[in-house]
Amino acid sequence: MLLDLFVLSYDPFCRPIQPTNFKMLMEEYVSLCTELSRNIMRGIALALGGSPYEFEGERAGNAFWVMRLIGYPGVHSANGSDIPKDVGCGAHTDYGLLTLVNQDDDITALQVRNRSGEWIAAPPVPGTFVCNIGDMLKIYSNGLYESTLHQVINSSPKYRVCVAYFYETNFDTAVEPLDICKERTTGAKKFERAVYGEHLVNKVQTNFVY
Repeated sequence: MLLDLFVLSYDPFCRPIQPTNFKMLMEEYVSLCTELSRNIMRGIALALGGSPYEFEGERAGNAFWVMRLIGYPGVHSANGSDIPKDVGCGAHTDYGLLTLVNQDDDITALQVRNRSGEWIAAPPVPGTFVCNIGDMLKIYSNGLYESTLHQVINSSPKYRVCVAYFYETNFDTAVEPLDICKERTTGAKKFERAVYGEHLVNKVQTNFVY
């Protein structure tokens, strides 16, 4: 379990200093997101034709989770100088099972690539999460569910905050297509076995420069 605080800020006044009850609030938020994600995964399991507990037990019974609080500066800094408009997050898929994205309500920055290869905006809807499917669910479902290619470009003058909660399979779990999903896709296994922890480490090493 990881709690990452990623804040990309050019203005030190964009975030509070030592907010009151921060640890308690984050722990409560993580607990609620974990339970919500577990219930969503039960619905997905039923939709695939399995039992509601298909993704529990050794697969995600004690789920590995990551949460990141991410700040994206607006196109202008506090002193009026320009900030490059490509500051954001490049195109990628998420690594695990499911991601819950909580965005600022009044800033549209998240983009998703559709089946035609076009980037379309995913404007925030107040009171809702954006739910991304991750790479491990793509493998488990044998491609019935596609991990979502997405990116973030904040072209607003406002500083944008995103809280992303990643619900993953257990770190050492070997992930391969479920039998019920192979049956629904002509009986063939489209994806090879992947160990989630190895996939995660490889993605992090590829995506970040050290």
